[in-house]
Amino acid sequence: MHGYDSTSYGDGFADVYDEWYADVTDVAATVERMVGLAGRGGRVLELGVGTGRLAAPMAGAGLRVVGIDSSSAMLARITLQPDGDQVTAICGDMVRDLPGGPFDACLVAYNTLFNLLDAADQQRCFQVVAERLRPGGSFVVEAIVPDPAAPAGGDVSVRSMTADRVVLSVSDHRPGEQRTSGQFVELTEGGGVRLRPWSIRWAPPAELDAMAAAAGFALAARFADMAGAPFDDHADHHVSIYRR
Repeated sequence: MHGYDSTSYGDGFADVYDEWYADVTDVAATVERMVGLAGRGGRVLELGVGTGRLAAPMAGAGLRVVGIDSSSAMLARITLQPDGDQVTAICGDMVRDLPGGPFDACLVAYNTLFNLLDAADQQRCFQVVAERLRPGGSFVVEAIVPDPAAPAGGDVSVRSMTADRVVLSVSDHRPGEQRTSGQFVELTEGGGVRLRPWSIRWAPPAELDAMAAAAGFALAARFADMAGAPFDDHADHHVSIYRR
């Protein structure tokens, strides 16, 4: 998408993220999972921390949480969350600007890894996380399982509609590039048009496993969700736990 950069998603969605995506990633199950991996009082790094929807509850559970995001608009909302003032927030790139470790665990929640739009950057992300985890530390990756049968091309649908507001979803799927981009086009009676762009470079679990192995990780477990539902061929997303 021409003109799209690392800040576009966060800046475009910060004001609606908690409303629109409240059901993405089970908060309670995520907190329980990360406490189990890092231990009470453990040090956790969250990549693409956004509004702190996950980081703040993790901090409230006693974890020492550092979150990084390239969008200052997203980060500005962390302190609005209960316990958000306990999160150490860093504005920066989740490959090039990671703080020093060691961390007990690292989390990259639902599809956030795919916001890195280049395979080399995704590979580098595994490497820099490995360098900051203690021996035996865990990297938790939550992502979709791409549908190999999804057709190439564009799609337009209605996300939501009220008497004074319509939100359209416009997307362009390019399987050959492992790329899907889109816009949410928000039309309001009083506010005109608002565009909220997004773009991902997706990868199947086997490709992520190869990236992890190249960075010195081993796959410790894979589930269909944060609560630990069994992963099988019918799962449409996965939670993969890689151990250094």
